[in-house]
Amino acid sequence: MAAPHKLFYKGSNVDDFVIFVDDVNLREKYLKGDTTIPLIDIVSIYKVFVNRQGGSEGVLDEASKNELSNEFGTTDVDAIIKKILKEGSDKQGSSIQRGGNSHNDSMGAGNTGN
Repeated sequence: MAAPHKLFYKGSNVDDFVIFVDDVNLREKYLKGDTTIPLIDIVSIYKVFVNRQGGSEGVLDEASKNELSNEFGTTDVDAIIKKILKEGSDKQGSSIQRGGNSHNDSMGAGNTGN
């Protein structure tokens, strides 16, 4: 299975937004005016992510309603996904990394000297 395409939307402030598309052919049909295609069939994950580091690479978190409202003027995920589908740039095969997951939680806080 091919890696999902990352659609990158450059935010007007510090944050940049990302959605993932499984089938670029469906996106192309949508862009050419076929609005009968359900958005859920186009996107891999029905969420909008934010990269607080800027750029198309880096760790992604789910965008908060406040972040969505500040950037897009709405928290309507349908409207935001439609905007990113139309205006986002395709970063095919970019790696998917979410959250700030620790890779060594079993070590605990270590020796605190107490």
